[in-house]
Amino acid sequence: MRTIRSLDVEDARILIAGAREKAEEIGVPMCIAITDEAGNLLAFERMTGGKVTSITIAIDKSYTASGAKKATHEYGAASQPGAPAYGIASAIGGRLMVVGGGLPVLDGGDVVGGIGVSSGTPAQDMEVAQAGIDRLEAQR
Repeated sequence: MRTIRSLDVEDARILIAGAREKAEEIGVPMCIAITDEAGNLLAFERMTGGKVTSITIAIDKSYTASGAKKATHEYGAASQPGAPAYGIASAIGGRLMVVGGGLPVLDGGDVVGGIGVSSGTPAQDMEVAQAGIDRLEAQR
């Protein structure tokens, strides 16, 4: 039987630190959420100036990335009218996010959690989320 590693609070701190550093570098204060493999919140930070409305969005981006095991921007294209996942954004009480900024966190190809970032453009949110993952991978 194979054991899948889970994220812990220390991993979450590393993810947030990497994301925060990138957010500071690009000059956009962000809301950053980390969830475990089941989408449960492990850690959250709202940088000074991060949008209040982005709190829930960041959490739901992370929830989507970890629980659905897919980057949120991938749902964006698939959820357009006529596409195979059209309407999926209303699933799970509206928690499923289809805007970039939520990325699954992998360990050996297995999804062990997610990071969700919000307050910038989708491209900025994705860049900041990736910086968090890059920091974690560098410290493993």
